[in-house]
Amino acid sequence: SADTAPKDKFFYGFLKPWLGDGLLLSSGRKWARHRRLLTPAFHFDILKPYVKIFNQSTDIMHAKWHKLISAGSISCDMFKHISLMTLDSLQKCVFSSNSNCQEKSSDYIAAILELTFLVVQRHNNLYLQSDWVYYLTPQGYRFRRACEIVHRFTANVIQERRKALNLLGQTAWLTSKQGKTIDFIDVLLSAKDEEGQHLSDEDIAAEADTFMFEGHDTTASGLSWILYNLAQHPKYQDQCRAEIQDLLQGRETEKIEWKDLSFMPFTTMCIKESLRLHPPVTVISRRCTEDVNLPDGRVIPKGNVCLVSIFGTHHNPAVWPEPEVAFSPFLCHLFPSILGLCRIQPGRLPSLCRLPARML
Repeated sequence: SADTAPKDKFFYGFLKPWLGDGLLLSSGRKWARHRRLLTPAFHFDILKPYVKIFNQSTDIMHAKWHKLISAGSISCDMFKHISLMTLDSLQKCVFSSNSNCQEKSSDYIAAILELTFLVVQRHNNLYLQSDWVYYLTPQGYRFRRACEIVHRFTANVIQERRKALNLLGQTAWLTSKQGKTIDFIDVLLSAKDEEGQHLSDEDIAAEADTFMFEGHDTTASGLSWILYNLAQHPKYQDQCRAEIQDLLQGRETEKIEWKDLSFMPFTTMCIKESLRLHPPVTVISRRCTEDVNLPDGRVIPKGNVCLVSIFGTHHNPAVWPEPEVAFSPFLCHLFPSILGLCRIQPGRLPSLCRLPARML
């Protein structure tokens, strides 16, 4: 359980100055409270309008690719393009802000990409583990500067939204949102617990920053691998294309809508198989706060850090028939009981990334 084996602070601690006590880094009662308050953000009524945003952001990315092809370019960094597309989508969904980051530079988006790179770089460098050493290095200076840019942007949005809320009052403010897309900040500002207490501005900022980090990198990684696997298997790629073309046949628009997502079974199987082969998060760590007794009688002593290999589980022949087959979309379909038990999702975002995946 989360109480017996909370998140280990070794890697997660590097994120603390950036993300604060959001869902990713918090634990115990605070985590449970925030998890309850954030649940409405993932309600279908909130998510449905986001499909239009995903379509818009994807169209911009596709237009860039067409320009590259017209200019005679034969290759490009797909992950870079998809990262900008996911950040573009997230900024609209979280803040209702359009920086047009796919077509021009944005200090805020550049800072998020910088922070993501620096955290991974620090994790992989033994000499940068200590805080007092790290913040004396050029990397530490860049990290703090990027944090300031991100925090300033988030704080300004929250302050402006809070000012409008206080000016209009809760009822009038909610009425003004009718007919509009409700963003993540709106959900957090209106959320309150059983005692009627709202989230503080600091808590809202932590959740917004966490959402921007977790949402862009894992989704971009998942989408990149999906496109890679389909490119490596043209037969499956053609099947996905035919399925979607049949779905859109006879329509005035060629846009995927929310109602379409349940009618793309083969495309969904390809997405799930790609996430099994190449999970965006490959490992999670937990520190035992008490002795943990395993079913076979062995004991994990208190204080030990346990690494759970998501990649290893997804490739384990003891639970997956022929797990090393290059790419088998039917594997998840043929063994649905295994899928539920043995495909680990470290959070809600990996499942949500299937929404923009279908947009592509």
